[in-house]
Amino acid sequence: MNDQPAETYNPWTVVNLVFTHLAEQGLHPTFGAAGNPGEHAAGLLHAMGIRPTFEGDARVGAETRQQLAELRTKMAEEIDHHSA
Repeated sequence: MNDQPAETYNPWTVVNLVFTHLAEQGLHPTFGAAGNPGEHAAGLLHAMGIRPTFEGDARVGAETRQQLAELRTKMAEEIDHHSA
């Protein structure tokens, strides 16, 4: 059994390293035409055998904030409905 802790790193560091290497080779890598490059970056990391964690994924945070905002709105509507 391996007693060493799992090695962790920022997945964007890996993406940056890959892009830097490709640019040094005269290539011009891009991730999509517009929008959040996170989906494409995650695809690159998966292709390299790297599993990015949710803690480092801004999309998860944004989705969570949206869900919480929706829940707050519903709760406020329920409170207003019962108060009237």
